[in-house]
Parts: sequence; C-alpha cells; structure tokens
Amino acid sequence: MPMFQPSKRDGVVGFDGGGDGHVIDLDTAVKDGVLGGVGGGVVTTGVGEKLDLRKMIEELELSEVPSVFICPISLEPMQDPVTLCTGQTYESSNILKWFNLGHLTCPTTMQELWDDSITPNRTLYHLIYTWFSQKYLLMKKRSEDVQGRASELVETLKKVKGQARVQALKELHQVVAAHATARKTLIDKGGATVVSSLLGPFTSHVVGSEVIAILVNLTLDSESRTSLMQPAKISLMVDILNEGSIETKINCTRLIKMLMEEKDFRSEIISSHSLLVGLMRLVKDKRHTAGILPGLGLLRTICLHKEVRGLMVNIGAVPQLVDCLPSLDHECLELALFVLDALSSLPEGISALKDCSNTIPNMVRLLMRISESCTQYALSILWSVCKHAPEECSSIALDAGLAAKLLLVIQSGCGPVLKQQSAELLKLCSLNYTDTIFISKCKLTRTIQ
Repeated sequence: MPMFQPSKRDGVVGFDGGGDGHVIDLDTAVKDGVLGGVGGGVVTTGVGEKLDLRKMIEELELSEVPSVFICPISLEPMQDPVTLCTGQTYESSNILKWFNLGHLTCPTTMQELWDDSITPNRTLYHLIYTWFSQKYLLMKKRSEDVQGRASELVETLKKVKGQARVQALKELHQVVAAHATARKTLIDKGGATVVSSLLGPFTSHVVGSEVIAILVNLTLDSESRTSLMQPAKISLMVDILNEGSIETKINCTRLIKMLMEEKDFRSEIISSHSLLVGLMRLVKDKRHTAGILPGLGLLRTICLHKEVRGLMVNIGAVPQLVDCLPSLDHECLELALFVLDALSSLPEGISALKDCSNTIPNMVRLLMRISESCTQYALSILWSVCKHAPEECSSIALDAGLAAKLLLVIQSGCGPVLKQQSAELLKLCSLNYTDTIFISKCKLTRTIQ
C-alpha cells in the first residue's frame, strides 16, 4: 500500500509509490486533486471555528478514502498518524496496541525495529484534516441547500395545482428519497401533513403515486398515520395498488403496512376484496419479482387479523400461494407458509388446502429442507389436512414420502415440540393400515439406503 512518509522539508510530504518517491506540497496536493480533494486550496471554516476530525469522519461515512489516509492495521482513516523508523505510518493507538502485544516489528513490512520510537506525522495529519474538512463543509452546504429546497417545495404544494403540482411532488420525492436531512425538514416543518392532505377521493393516480412515494420515506407520527387511515385515502391506496407501476405497488404495500402498526388500526380497513386481490397479483407477478417479498410481508401482517382470514380464503389465496411455493426464495417461503398455516386455522382454509392437489407434495418436500421455521409451518399444515381427511390425505402423504421425512425430523436436532408433532402425525398416518402395508407404503428401505 502506498504510504506517506515525512520529508525533511517543513510543510511537505513524500509519497512513496514503491519506487522513486516524489515530494508533494500540501497546498498543491489539495489544489491539484492528487488525493481526490474538492475545490482548491486549504479549506477555511470561519473565524475561531475548529472542526473535529473524529466527528467529520463519523458523519461523512465515506466509502472511498485515499489509501494513504488509511491505517494498515485497522483499515480505518487515521486521526493521529505516527511514523515508525521504517517509514511506515499508522494510527497511534493501533501501533501502540501492537507494541503492547509484545511485537517489535513493523506490521506492514515485518522488519525488526531498530528504534521503537514513534514520530507524529503532522504533515499527513494536516492533509487528512484538510481533505475531510472540504468533504464535510461541502456536505453541510448541500444539506442546507436540500433543506431549503424541501421547504420551498412544501410551500409550492400549498399553492399550485395540475401539472405544476405533479412536478413539485416529483422533485420532492427525489429530494426526500436521497437525503435524510430533507426527510427531517419535511417532518419538522409540517410537510407530511401538507403532502398527505393531497390524498382524497378526487386525487388522480399520478398525484397519489407521488404522494405515497414521499410518505413511505418518512417516519410518520401517530397523528399523521391516523389521518391516512380515513376510508377515502385507504380506498385510493388500494386503487393505486391495483393499477400502478411495480414501484408504486411496492410503495402502497409499504405504506399500508406502516399504517397497520398504529395501535388504533381497525381490521375493517383492510377487509377489502380489492386489496387482497391486488396483493395476490403482486405475489404472483413473475415479471416483477421485486414485489413478491413486500406483498407477502403485508399478507402476513393482514392474516394476523382473524376477521380477514375468511376473505383471504374466499378470494382463492390458498391454492395460489401453494402453487407459488416452488418458485419462492427462502425468505418469501417462510412468509407464504406462515400465511397458509394461519389460514389452516379456519375450516374453509383446511378444505381449500385439502382440495389443492399440490398442497401435500409441496409441504412434504419442504420438511427438513429450508429452516426449522419452514418445517414447523409445513408440519402444522400437513397435520391439519391429514386430521381433516385421514384416509384420503394419509395415503397421498405417504406416497409423497412423508414417513421418511418425519423420521428425519424425529432423529434431527429440531426442538421437542416438532419431534412430538412428527411422531403424532406418523401415528395418525398409520391408523388405517396394517404394520406390513404401512411399512411398505413408507418405502423405508429406500429411505435407509
């Protein structure tokens, strides 16, 4: 790694590139952008003002920092660089820890040190300080500009209509999505109330989509959430969920899920046939897979409300989710199985699971395959179905290899509850057979092999 080394000249620093080093003047290094500096010359921060280097490093959180500023031990920017007799530079606290461990070598070159003294590298410190100061002040200026622009746009929205309103919302959406300071300003200045007031029964989908995109980026207080739970606003969100772009649909699911976290949330708000149909379309959309996870996440939250489960069954959610299982990733699988397990608590849910030809094969296939949680949900669903129609479902389950999977669960490191459930399901499946027939249907010989 190229390192800065102290030069004999005051105010300059030698850059050792591994061959013939050349000397860089501090002002020239920053002005010419040798280290990626911005602007020209050394940054001035105002009379009597002193920026704290540690604070600047923490607040900037830069992903790219000149390698010469990085301590080879911690791989973090140096705040107190010191140089060893080998010419290598380190953060002072890190090299002292190295020495305290009994090492008498240079960590980078592994050379033995003929002198264990460390020399503060003031020139490198000033170069680091100047570079971070420039970045920090630029960030602050941009932040102030962003805050001012966010405030201006909120005021604009109070006055304009039509296309001018759409353009203001689009710009505010971009600003809020990109800058945390803009989001804070919007909340502090009452902008969330102004934006949410634009949602209503006569709001166009273009305006509604931008409003929702802004709101999902904000940390809304209880009053704002309560305002958004008005029937007319929820109805508009549902309409946009069914007709908007994939990004808009995802934003709608995020906003509705956010509203459901409010303590005064009423389940009748989500008892909407149109909402559930829209979510199922989102989950089944193989062209836009980005919507599957948020769609399933909202369905999981919705099915926690018992009053809505029956409606979910009525719209055909059970066979649709069962058929989706083979194509889902692990995270989505767990969500889908949670929903199906919740729906199996209803008699009509169990009937829908039993009538779906893929239910049992898919559930058996998932046992001991993804995670203990997935195994738990799949086992619970199998138990509900087999208990509902033991003769019919037990035969299908055994033919699908259920017995072998249950034996694996019993012999595995799963929890005692899962093992007990597996033993009980195995016993349930064996009730309609003699021992010989049951063993033959279990295909245990193939399992053992």
